[in-house]
Parts: sequence; structure tokens; C-alpha cells
Amino acid sequence: MPVPVPQQRAVSAAETSHGADLTLLVIENDPAGTFTVPELPAAAGTRVRIRTARNLTEADRLLTDDVDCILLDLALPTGSEARSAPAEGADELATLKHVLRIAPRHAVLALTAEDDAELAAEAVRVGAQDYLFRGELDGRLLSRAISYAVERKRADVAQHQLTESRLRAQENARLERGLLPTPLLEGSDLRFAARYRPGRSRALLGGDFYDTVRTPDGTVHAMIGDVCGHGPDEAALGVELRIAWRALTLAGLCGDELLSTLQQVLEHERESEEIFATLCTVDIAPDGRRAGLCLAGHPAPLLARHGGAALLPYEDGGPALGLLPRNALPQALRAGDTPWPRRQVDLGGSWSLMMYTDGLIEGRVGRDCTQRLGQDGMVAMINRQLAQGLTGEDLLEAAVTQVRELNGGELTDDVAVLLLDRDQEHIRRQGLNANRGRSIPRPRPEPASPTASANPASAQRPPL
Repeated sequence: MPVPVPQQRAVSAAETSHGADLTLLVIENDPAGTFTVPELPAAAGTRVRIRTARNLTEADRLLTDDVDCILLDLALPTGSEARSAPAEGADELATLKHVLRIAPRHAVLALTAEDDAELAAEAVRVGAQDYLFRGELDGRLLSRAISYAVERKRADVAQHQLTESRLRAQENARLERGLLPTPLLEGSDLRFAARYRPGRSRALLGGDFYDTVRTPDGTVHAMIGDVCGHGPDEAALGVELRIAWRALTLAGLCGDELLSTLQQVLEHERESEEIFATLCTVDIAPDGRRAGLCLAGHPAPLLARHGGAALLPYEDGGPALGLLPRNALPQALRAGDTPWPRRQVDLGGSWSLMMYTDGLIEGRVGRDCTQRLGQDGMVAMINRQLAQGLTGEDLLEAAVTQVRELNGGELTDDVAVLLLDRDQEHIRRQGLNANRGRSIPRPRPEPASPTASANPASAQRPPL
């Protein structure tokens, strides 16, 4: 026998404008007709519409997206739908669990008798928002319970979504941190520092990339690059290019051979032919006094020595990776042309080499914010900071902070800055300290021949 639906008074449009209508699905089978849904008052302009279902099959048909709350009688006989659920057997809450599975985003109220308080509490523990006793049910209590259950379900869903969002953010952060480079400089006298600031909001990784490795011959290789664009696809392509550069460098490639191979990687991995990447590579000789420089559409590095900081020559730079037509590069290499010439640079004994992406020099300056900082402005800024005695991490932090201040806020482009420096006096002191702690063995005399033993005057002296 279906549950009788009470007649509800008509609600005016003015009343319904103050609150949203709610739809209640009642799942109950009462052949004796002893259960009726009390008339629900339209509190605060909210009208409750009622649908009834006598079994789970009918409930599944009536359970549409506009249903806000389900009132389930726990005494409803367990149908074949609930019994087909995995390994529930004679569970008293099998029907409730089935409803929770088919309606994961709906609020559920459990209805039971007064002497089943323990079962009602277990229903809430399983997943129902609240429980009601059959004998105490009235319109006002039911209306309040429906509103409470709906709001609690919304809060639970929002909290669940927030938790999932936080877990995804933490997972992405761990992934992005794992993709950032770890310099391989073991055995080198050079000191390393870097700063990285992606332009994307709440991101750890952008289209800029850098890396530094030391090969077995003692040469230190460093590079910095920039993929055009700021999205996650550009960040992924930057990671691919960085890993490819490291693998090719450790395999012994350099100069044109390395850059032409990276261009092939870029051509195969980019999403469109408009995507390109700028690159600057430096290979520093084992003695730390000389370096080879290759530029592929990238700003020239900054070299600081005792006389101040200045840009390295950049007139011989080649095009950015991805700008040459596919057939132009092989033809140029066969003809002996050099798309990316390697320039030899004299570094000296003590120096600091700063490599950077254009995000550092394209920030706005001035009151009207119409001018860019540019390379000249960056050189002047670095010279002022060097005069203040800043070096290493402190120098990079001060540089990025001042660029942001000159821009009047956060920079929209990715920023990557890498610093390698060599202090000849520090290296000399380290060598002296190492020698002081090392015992110098005394030379042992060569064994004397029988003739020498007979004639002491002719005995050989030990080598000095």
C-alpha cells in the first residue's frame, strides 16, 4: 500500500524565492497502512515535494538528480537487489547500504522504531545523515531533519572534495619537486646556487629549466632554457629537454651535435610547430679557467670578476630550438655550417657566472611601468648588489626580490637563475689545509750493492 501523500498548500512565488525547493524520496512498504508522512510546513519559503517508492527497484527509477533527501524505512524487506550486494548475508542494514551505493551524493534519513535505537545509531555510523523514530515523527521534526540532512550531506561532499583537492595538490607538488634538477658536481671546486619561480599560480614547475653535471673528465656542464608558454604542457616539455640534455651530456655529446639532437627531441615532443625553446649551454674546463659557450636564441650569461659584472659576447648566437625547418638542419650540418657556434671564453682564476631566463629581465620598471628592466638594467642591479658584498644564494635571492619590487608585484613569466662561482684563493687555502694534515713519507735509501758495501766511500746517497 503506497504511503499517502499529504495535500500541501500552494506556495506563492514570493515565498519560494527565499529558499530552494527540496524533494524527498520515501522508500517504505507498509501493507497495513499504519505509516503516513506528516504534512510538512513550508518553513522560510522552502517547499518539500514528496515521492514514494515501495521497493528498491521502484526507488532506483525515481531516484533522479533533483532528489535532495531519501527517507528509508529500515524495516523494508531486503530485496534481491540488496541481496546481490557483495557478501552482506543477513545484514540488517543491507538495504541501507544498497541505497548508499546507488545514491552516494544524496542525503539519507533512516526511519526505525523506538526500540531499535542501537540499529539507528549503527545506520548513522554506516553513512546515514540522521535517524528518526517512527512514533515521534511529526511534520516540523521531519522538515527540520530533512533540511539538516541535506546541509550536512552538502558539507560532507564539500569536505570530501576539498580533501581530494588537497591530496592531488600534495601529489602534484611531490611530483614537481621530484622533477626539479639535482646538480651533479661531486669532485668539483665550483660552487652552485639556483633560484626558480614559476609564473603559474600555485605551481612549482614552469617552462623554464636548468641543470648542471660534471663529466668524468672533470668538465662541468651547465645549461638553462626556456620553453615558450607557461602552462603544464610547456613545463612537461621543459623537463623532457632537461633530462635529454643530461643524458646526452653524460654520453659525451656537446656543441652542435648536442643541440641538433635536442632540436629533434623538441620536434617530436612538442604539441604544435609554433612551440620553440631557447637554450644556453656552458662547458667549463677542468682547471676552471676557460669555458665554451653556445647560445640558441637565449640571453647571454653574466660574468662577474673583481672588476665588476658584464655580459658575455652574444653576437654569434644561433636560433632557438624548433625554429629551423626540419630539412634545414641536416642540410646545414652536411654542408659544414654551424647553426650554434661555440665561443671560447676566458674566465680567469676567480669568477661568478650567472645564467638566467628572460623572466628576470622582462619585468616592468619605473612609475608608469612602461619600461622593461632589460639586460643593461640587470647588469647595473647585479653590480650594486656585488658592491654590497652579496654572493651565492644571497645574491640570487636579492636579485629576484628586487626584480619583483621593481615590477610592482609578482612576475607573470617564469624565472630561473643559476650561479656558478670559483674562488681561487679559497681553493688554494683548501689545498694548503689538506697538505698540512697529510704526512710526507721520508725517502728510503736504495739497497747497497756488494761492491758498495766493501767501499763505503762509493755508497749511493738516497734520492732527495
